[in-house]
Amino acid sequence: MDRELCELPGFQPVTKSNPLIRNYKIFRDREFYNFALSFFMIIARDIVKSFGELHVLKSISLEIQDGEIISIVGASGAGKSTLLHILGTLDKADSGFIEIDKIRVDGLSDKKISEFRNRHIGFVFQFHHLLPEFTALENVCIPGFIRGGSRSETTGKAKELMDILGLSGRLKHRPSELSGGEQQRVAIARALINDPGVILADEPSGNLDSNSAMELHKLFFSLRERFRQTYVIVTHNTELAGMADRKLTIRDGVIIQ
Repeated sequence: MDRELCELPGFQPVTKSNPLIRNYKIFRDREFYNFALSFFMIIARDIVKSFGELHVLKSISLEIQDGEIISIVGASGAGKSTLLHILGTLDKADSGFIEIDKIRVDGLSDKKISEFRNRHIGFVFQFHHLLPEFTALENVCIPGFIRGGSRSETTGKAKELMDILGLSGRLKHRPSELSGGEQQRVAIARALINDPGVILADEPSGNLDSNSAMELHKLFFSLRERFRQTYVIVTHNTELAGMADRKLTIRDGVIIQ
């Protein structure tokens, strides 16, 4: 294999862990290599993160295709959420690089990272983090207003999303007036409002009963088909993890499969 190609930033040999490019026996030139990489929404290389003497992530590398749903599983403390927060630019790695939607994000200033996050990444957490003093509709609109969208355009988009998610009758309800499943669907609508390329979910069904959890799991897949976003989901739910296009397991700060 061409030595110059192997030394390119982000190069990974053809392996079973690389489902898109493993069908190609060799990268013959730089142009083809760049073409192959163009299918990836997220590329992370040699991500290292420590908290004091605790080494949480140990040189993690991964590629996630555009439109793919990935689940990340592992024991508590394995580094799942830390990795998700770094991919989402909520935290910074000690070393390594991250590219999302062909934009190198690890070297951006704090202001640029905030702008990038608002436009390109949607978040769904175990705790929905809805603001209690605002209605469901207002909660969904907030990221759109931060982006600078007009009130009419943002509100119209929010209503459309809430209708898709079965929340058209809950526009004026405050979070305390919604069920757990409804609160999580409002959080999903909020994550979608700016048409991000990536949705990152951290234990999204952790606080839901089994029926609501299954509905949420199916919802992610229907939304992927509708909007073609890339989903990275950290979960302890084996059923959700098994539904994903690909499951990654983290153990002691490294990906083992």
